[in-house]
Amino acid sequence: MEKEVTIYDIAKILQLSPATVSRALNDHPAINSKTKLSIVTKAAELGYRSNTFASNLRRKSTSTLGVIVPRLDSSFMSAVLAGMEAVANQAGYNLLISQSLESQGKEKTNVKTMYNSRVDGLLVSVAYDTEGFEHFENFVKKNIPVLFFDRIFDHPACASIVIDNVQAGFEITSHLIEQGCRRIMHVTGNLKRNVYSGRYQGYQNALAKYGIPLDESLIMVTDLSQEAGEAAIEKLAEMDNKPDGIFIANDICAVSCVQALKKRGFKIPVDIAVAGFNNDPVSKVIEPNLTTIFYPGREMGEVAVRTMINHLKGVQKIDTTNTVILKSELIVRESTVK
Repeated sequence: MEKEVTIYDIAKILQLSPATVSRALNDHPAINSKTKLSIVTKAAELGYRSNTFASNLRRKSTSTLGVIVPRLDSSFMSAVLAGMEAVANQAGYNLLISQSLESQGKEKTNVKTMYNSRVDGLLVSVAYDTEGFEHFENFVKKNIPVLFFDRIFDHPACASIVIDNVQAGFEITSHLIEQGCRRIMHVTGNLKRNVYSGRYQGYQNALAKYGIPLDESLIMVTDLSQEAGEAAIEKLAEMDNKPDGIFIANDICAVSCVQALKKRGFKIPVDIAVAGFNNDPVSKVIEPNLTTIFYPGREMGEVAVRTMINHLKGVQKIDTTNTVILKSELIVRESTVK
């Protein structure tokens, strides 16, 4: 491999001191413009690269925040990351982004990479099957702040940014009941995840409020994929006493349910009302348009990074008292209005 060019090489060629070269490359005002230009020109000619890692070690800061998300191919996560990027850039921070692909194993690898990359703080939405906090312990031991968003762990040393999933689940189920639905199927995700357990609790609370008994046969725990939507409708079609409403815990799966119902000749919402969650762009494309919950993704990203940077600057401390609950909103569309 070709030897890396150093400031000492540049100094030797130009017959200057290494300190002068270093100051010029860092645009120090004490170096006159003619000398600075000759140094910068020679550095470019030789292919010199600044050793950011060594500089960061000296400063004990990388001005980099690690971000781990379950998937990048999600409109919700794209909105979150856009919000994060905007606030981080304004504050002079970079983001190091990775995806767990909904795998605890991959998440653990990502966490280790972020730790070894010496990020100043870590922001995480946990994977579908993650169990246990152990892989984050090194961050806590080293006092490197960890903030969870959307899918969270409750930990005394960490902050969280969420919406009130219980309230959102209650509102959407209540809406279905108010439209005349009495047998409401609920297609949900891993109930160990706060987002899905919260929506399920809200569903139960709404049934209880309106005096409708909980029927366990109407609950389906899935991975909320398109395939899960098709499987849910297969199960529904085999029922003797069919549901008259379905509340699905995300829009991708809900749209798949709508398509599968239409293929089987069901009329929406006349035969079955369908509601999703997240206000994914696809919810406005499917016919009929999908009733859903607006999830403030960009705001979540902005608040998460702002909270992290405020902690790093000593403005506010990250711990469980920092949990922020953002406001969601029920969006009623044609798929549920009977």
